[in-house]
Amino acid sequence: MNIDASLLLQAAAAAAGGQQYPAATLYVVATPIGNLADISLRAVHVLGLVDAVACEDTRVSAGLLRHLGLHKPLIKLHQHNEHEASADLLARLQQGERIAYISDAGTPAISDPGAVLVAAVAAAGLRVLPLPGASSTVTALSVAGDTAAEGFEFAGFLPTKTAERRNALQALTGSRRSQVLFEAPHRIEALLALLAELCPEQTVTVCRELTKQFETVHTAPAASLPAWLAADAQRERGEFVLVLHAVRANQAAADELPAETLRTLDLLLRELPLKQAVSLAAELSGASRNRLYDLALEKKNKAQD
Repeated sequence: MNIDASLLLQAAAAAAGGQQYPAATLYVVATPIGNLADISLRAVHVLGLVDAVACEDTRVSAGLLRHLGLHKPLIKLHQHNEHEASADLLARLQQGERIAYISDAGTPAISDPGAVLVAAVAAAGLRVLPLPGASSTVTALSVAGDTAAEGFEFAGFLPTKTAERRNALQALTGSRRSQVLFEAPHRIEALLALLAELCPEQTVTVCRELTKQFETVHTAPAASLPAWLAADAQRERGEFVLVLHAVRANQAAADELPAETLRTLDLLLRELPLKQAVSLAAELSGASRNRLYDLALEKKNKAQD
């Protein structure tokens, strides 16, 4: 789709130009996760204002800038060169430049690179300003409808090795908080099968290709998801965000842990800080870390009453 770049930049300046955009500042800019129309006018204005744009993949970012009618020097900063690139960018910021950092899609420094750069700039006493925008995590949570959740946790991509993956997912089940997972298309079948095995009754929202033309949002018990995926080959394509719904407090209480696990937790709580006791109890018993943490908090609160 062609857009009138000059009109877009004028609109962005009119909407966002009244705010100050200091020099020697790193601007962390959220970009669309699929639909280019989701970029904010403030992001467009800042991307037009900065001296250079640091980015995860220059090919992806060059396409976005072309779409906006912008031409800026692009600097690679990805997971393999983040420390070295951060040092170079810090030197440029210290010379008074404005630098924007964008990832391939969404809000940087969450699942994508950027945290090392932000920490280095802040440690040097320079400013870091966020420009909020699209986030696949928040987008998925907004359509999950998880009424039982007491907050949420971001798990991102699980380990790829089978045993580590099973243990990591098992630790997320049974929580009173929503759990947000990312998955690649070539592993989605295995992930849904594992969810069906470990927590068949727990509700899961599967989001595919969020904000894009073939966007799919499907909410169902984990046990039904392998059959749902297999029913249409197109459902395995694209990038996935999953929300593992929370277990209600009364449901979690009814989900009794083995007596030996409870005894282990009690013994550890007598001798260790809560988080350390929970971590060790989960490792020894194989029980959900989140379930043990919630139980430990209940015990602690009762003891204080």
